[in-house]
Amino acid sequence: MARHADEYLVTARVKLPRRKVVRPLRQVSRRLLMALVVLALTVFIVYIDKEGYHDNADNSVDFLDSVYYATVTLSTTGYGDIVPYSSGARLANVLLVTPLRVLFLIILVGTTLEVLTERTREEWRLNRWRSNLRDHTVIVGYGTKGRSAMQTLCATGLKKEQIVIVDPSGKVIEAANAEGFVGVLGDATRSDVLLRAELQRARQIVIATQRDDTAVLVALTARQLNRGAKIVAAVREEENAPLLRQSGADAVITSASAAGRLLGLSVLSPSAGTVMEDLIQQGSGLDLIERPVIKAEVGRNVRETDDLVVSVLRGHRLLGYDDPAASPLQLTDRLITIVRASSLTAPDGSH
Repeated sequence: MARHADEYLVTARVKLPRRKVVRPLRQVSRRLLMALVVLALTVFIVYIDKEGYHDNADNSVDFLDSVYYATVTLSTTGYGDIVPYSSGARLANVLLVTPLRVLFLIILVGTTLEVLTERTREEWRLNRWRSNLRDHTVIVGYGTKGRSAMQTLCATGLKKEQIVIVDPSGKVIEAANAEGFVGVLGDATRSDVLLRAELQRARQIVIATQRDDTAVLVALTARQLNRGAKIVAAVREEENAPLLRQSGADAVITSASAAGRLLGLSVLSPSAGTVMEDLIQQGSGLDLIERPVIKAEVGRNVRETDDLVVSVLRGHRLLGYDDPAASPLQLTDRLITIVRASSLTAPDGSH
């Protein structure tokens, strides 16, 4: 599906989740109220000591004159037709009216100061985010597949601060920001965009782009930037899966084939299809997890563990539960097991 051309004009731009923003009308109303309070306070100070002021027009100062004097004083206009001449009035101007004048000017230029402060604050947040980000997860493409991957990762305990979304659409990045995720706006096939996502320090990368050729280019670029990260990619066509593996992906999921197999399984056995769908949906019913072997399980047969073991990961070999080489279990093994969603904590306390 074609995107608007203007979405690609801005590249390699990091957008942090925004904090609660006050509406502009409310900000203006608040500043106006503060200015009126300062003006009223100044009028009160002048009026209670009106005898200490001299008006060149009629030699007396009333309430209207006090409002007039406060207005021209706070705005630094100062026509000089009304002046303080008593010691008390002059002392009040030095100690009270002058600080109020400064405060009034700050309120007037508050918009400019707020813009400068906001820029400084955002720059500080961005630098702090970059310095603290380690072993995070980068999700390239925030469509249906990317969102599903995010939901699964968050369901297993991964914090939002440890996920970075990369997408070329500004609207998508804004949606990710609204959900609390850091977003990088740009084309993920470019190394400078992936570097903005700190991909070189990421632990795992999820590639969920709309096009298979884009996924291949992203995998190539990501593997060049990070040799040790775990890269998982999704493709539409099964024939493109080998190319993605050659490009550096550790695991490739064929979305069309997987959906087709699930449909076929559901036709042959609706119950079996329901179980498979339950396993796919993290956090409900049954879940498929990977956990390390604990000391109490070392030397045991696969079938002697408390969990329902599906496979054993030994080094780079994935052994089936019925493979004779899978038993006895070793301390360095990892088990792929089926557990209830309510008991996601493994025996060693990990997830």
